[in-house]
Amino acid sequence: MKELRQKLYEIIFEADTPAGKLFDVVLIISILLSVLAVMLDSVSSIRVRHGDLLYAVEWFFTILFTIEYLLRIFCFRRPAVYMKSFFGVIDLLSILPTYLNVLMPGSRYLLVIRVLRILRVFRVLKLARYVKEANHLMQALRASRRKITVFLFVVLTLVIVFGSLMYLIEGEKNGFTSIPRSVYWAVVTLTTVGYGDISPQTGIGQFLAAIIMVLGYGIIAVPTGIVTVEMSRVNQKITTKVCQECSAEGHDFDADYCKACGEKL
Repeated sequence: MKELRQKLYEIIFEADTPAGKLFDVVLIISILLSVLAVMLDSVSSIRVRHGDLLYAVEWFFTILFTIEYLLRIFCFRRPAVYMKSFFGVIDLLSILPTYLNVLMPGSRYLLVIRVLRILRVFRVLKLARYVKEANHLMQALRASRRKITVFLFVVLTLVIVFGSLMYLIEGEKNGFTSIPRSVYWAVVTLTTVGYGDISPQTGIGQFLAAIIMVLGYGIIAVPTGIVTVEMSRVNQKITTKVCQECSAEGHDFDADYCKACGEKL
């Protein structure tokens, strides 16, 4: 049992091995496909023709992610540590809406929160290594390219989440006829373009819109700062190992013990 737990741990929580990288890549593709299925299901014309298929796909991914979540809990000596961690909470939230939909119809559209799980791609790309390197200009430019990619992913995540929330809050009667259309509104608002073809009518919707507008001003400055500021941090090789005791990440490549709790890695 101990050997099985250790083997699963290396595959699921580490991306330094071929099996670990393959697991993370398959997981990310599965997440993207599941989010796409939920978004397509919110389009009425597609739902009418392929509703049953999309519903089956939704349950397939939910069961798949439920098994993955249980395996992650099994890998930890102290399961509560993982369950209370950031990714542990996100993993749980990514599967709950489908089950809650049985009791609360409509809540399954919150499944778009699964897109947050793609943050695990950081471990595959070892982004921390690029954040801390680049003493010279060319190194800074290479690191900036990856940071901009991550920045765009963060923006994509925000517009999907905000668009989905607005779809739930405003609904079709106020022009938010589907999640893709609501995401379009979120992009227009976040970038401070503001076409005005769709606008929230409820108090809660307007409050959320105000938050997105203010957030947009801060986001605009990010890519400029990434490109223009030369990176001068010390290059440090980072591993993708995760401590089985406290779930801490970002250890040095040659580290034998966890920098947070001292447990042997």
